[in-house]
Amino acid sequence: MENSSRKGVVPPLTSPLYSNPRPHYCPFPEVHTHRHMRNRISLFLCCLLIAITARSEEGWQTLFNGKNLDGWRANFYPDSWAVVDGTIRTHATKASSHLFFVGDKPEGSFVRYTNFVMELSARCETNANSGVYFHTDYEAPNAEHHLANGYEVQLNNTAREKKKTGSLYAVVDLPKSPLDETKWFKVRITVQGKHIVIQMNDKTTVDYTEPESLQRSIDKAGRKINPAGGAIALQGHDPTSVYYFKDIRIKRLP
Repeated sequence: MENSSRKGVVPPLTSPLYSNPRPHYCPFPEVHTHRHMRNRISLFLCCLLIAITARSEEGWQTLFNGKNLDGWRANFYPDSWAVVDGTIRTHATKASSHLFFVGDKPEGSFVRYTNFVMELSARCETNANSGVYFHTDYEAPNAEHHLANGYEVQLNNTAREKKKTGSLYAVVDLPKSPLDETKWFKVRITVQGKHIVIQMNDKTTVDYTEPESLQRSIDKAGRKINPAGGAIALQGHDPTSVYYFKDIRIKRLP
């Protein structure tokens, strides 16, 4: 038998030449090294992704528990609101009702938000009007109880109302809806100082900065940022409109 240690011949793994201290002989050590490096890099990237995901989830507050309306209070016609299949359903008994996030605040109070990013999912039945208010309060001076202060993110696909979904109502109005409201869609509202960004299904529909010397008509004088912050409220617009909301959460910003 030829000498297996002769130059150029790779001995079998069972050869005594490869007994301790080198029990796992690899005829191609560079392959083993590269594989080991790839595994370490993969582990590092996985840990980094977990850390980034955890960081991005920090600071979020869930506003709706999917079970009941704890933490929410209607200003008028409370029967306009119900929890259906894990969603907040609005079908106003009269025009109009607004559901305020109040947390554990007493009657007449609400939770104030100044700078924030808010997300929710919404959908409607055919031909419906609703909205999401921010920097608002309970002031509703007219017969239909429309909120006087703050801004409204419009949700609307009715033929009668020309200001469509994704509008910053009566400030930056869209003539055409960017999506099908009868299917679930994502709403994202970001407020930082006087800068307001509205996104529908991750597409920006409004990027607006409130002027320093703001002048609005008398009937819209309250449509402005309140330096002290304001309430978050959902709108039950009228008895012909049915809307659903879920996955409602908010994160305060500096």
